[in-house]
Amino acid sequence: MARARRSLRWLSLVVALGALACSEPAQPPLMVGVNTWVGYDPLVLARDREAIDALKVKVVELVSSAEAVRHLRNGLLDAAGLTLDEALRLVDSGFGVRIVALLDTSAGADMVVAAPRITSLQQLRGEAIAAEDATVATLMLERLLRKARLRQDDVTVVRMDATQHLTALLSDRVAAAVSYAPMNGPIQALGYRPIFDSREMPGQIVDVLVVRNEVLEERPEAVDALMGVWAAGLNVMQLDPQGAAASMAPGAELTPAQYQSVQQGLRFYSPAESLALLSGQPPLLAQQSSDMAQLLQELGLLREPPNWANLIDTGPAVRARDAQPLP
Repeated sequence: MARARRSLRWLSLVVALGALACSEPAQPPLMVGVNTWVGYDPLVLARDREAIDALKVKVVELVSSAEAVRHLRNGLLDAAGLTLDEALRLVDSGFGVRIVALLDTSAGADMVVAAPRITSLQQLRGEAIAAEDATVATLMLERLLRKARLRQDDVTVVRMDATQHLTALLSDRVAAAVSYAPMNGPIQALGYRPIFDSREMPGQIVDVLVVRNEVLEERPEAVDALMGVWAAGLNVMQLDPQGAAASMAPGAELTPAQYQSVQQGLRFYSPAESLALLSGQPPLLAQQSSDMAQLLQELGLLREPPNWANLIDTGPAVRARDAQPLP
């Protein structure tokens, strides 16, 4: 009888091992990368408030968007928060990602600050302007020059990191700088003032969520979980702005008050607004961003006009909408 019991236990073990061998290996969590920027903080906030299933989605904070792009290319990330121009350039280079959500748009968070002696845009003629070697800075500068009716050779563009702008302004090496929140705070505190900002470029400086094509095809449930993480973090940020600022400000080396001031220069898109802008033939986003895309081509930053049909996937947003409980 004891031998019979041992045989049954052995048979059960064989069946269990066989079932394990036939089952699919557990999928790793979807890896989404974001650089330190208030516009991406709902993802970080959702993680920190544990409004996230760590087995399905992992939020990774990176030094820069360039690092996010590099990790996407190397397969270390499945998704990332990028600016729209970065997403357009990535796809234009032949890399396969699609936009699944619009996150926010700059509404004054990006600006050009100038010395007090500069009282009109035309007075920038013959002056030096500091700007990062980044697409957003290039777009801001081009829009500023066009509004001022100046050409590129009417000014001297000095490429430098934003952390060097204040020193360059104080030493009169430059008369103006293409800046952004919160870097502009110490600059303005010393009397330099904004003469142009992103409110004059509505819908052109936009943060988006992109996902690699193969992940969209092979792991739709993980992408749906990612969409849920963003919505949960955005909901917390909007329902508890003071608490969110207190949580997120230290990571950005800001006080909670400074953090909320930066937020005032951004407008977050609701999931419904995002889906509306990504929908249509052509999508509303294409109409809103046509001037920006054309400018990128003129500057040699895009080889061809964006193929919006191959750039956007509304499937995750539609599934998220349809999964909402009826009122």
